[in-house]
Amino acid sequence: MWKEKIEIPGPYNFDLGLSRLEMDPLNKLNRAERLIRVPIYGEEPEVATVQAIGTTDKPIFIVSGDQEKTKEIVLNQIITIFQWNISLQDIHAHFLKTSLKDIFILHRGTPIILDFAPYTTLVKAMIHQQIHMKFAIRLTTEFVQKFGFQIDGVPFYPTPETIAQLEPEALRDLKFSQRKAEYVIGLGQKIANKELNLAELAKLPDEEIKKELVKIRGIGPWTAQSFLLSSLGRPNLFPMADIGIQNAIKKLFALEQKPTMDKMLEYSREWEPYLSYATLYLWRSIEPH
Repeated sequence: MWKEKIEIPGPYNFDLGLSRLEMDPLNKLNRAERLIRVPIYGEEPEVATVQAIGTTDKPIFIVSGDQEKTKEIVLNQIITIFQWNISLQDIHAHFLKTSLKDIFILHRGTPIILDFAPYTTLVKAMIHQQIHMKFAIRLTTEFVQKFGFQIDGVPFYPTPETIAQLEPEALRDLKFSQRKAEYVIGLGQKIANKELNLAELAKLPDEEIKKELVKIRGIGPWTAQSFLLSSLGRPNLFPMADIGIQNAIKKLFALEQKPTMDKMLEYSREWEPYLSYATLYLWRSIEPH
């Protein structure tokens, strides 16, 4: 067992981050104790615990794990997942001069928190395509519970190798469409067969990553952008086709109808080069608190 105390510059509101993570029932967290148990998808899967003991302006965390031999690897993963290497101060100052000022004041210090493994971002995005959010969350949860595994009560997505061996009928039993079942299994096969190396892909610029991902059956621009934002934390992404973003902009600017793409592009120009944070805070503005 090991423990490490980490201090980072503020603002960083871990509690608002947890409130977003709580929307996914697969995430094992306790908001009262300000902690989350994180699945670590390493060579040997394990669980790390992250607990906040500081404030938004003076963020301090205790990170703990079981395996001393993987401590540095796990710490680096945690720092990346929770984006502790990104200063939110300059980003916050930038948005105080924009039309998103009030949202950024209200939700000050809300961090982008990455998905716990790159391939789970793609699996989740595929499952969530073109279905209602509540159903998507339920479907993803049932998929993980049936085909994944647990360590100390923390759920892990099934490995690409496990997914690759599934038949579409197994997913159809969970109410997957035939096409969606084929997409998810096909993705698992590409990763398991080493046709797709997400770690190598992550080294490329945004546009090249999109170009490679959309070649894969079942991955369109929306899913590719989800990967860039939720898995890699790229800072300047604005998924204009996202219904939540459209609804948030409609609410923010008191529009009678959802904004056109041209209008969204016009609004978003002043938010660059931090469009990913504009995206996060717009989502946050219409989510339950």
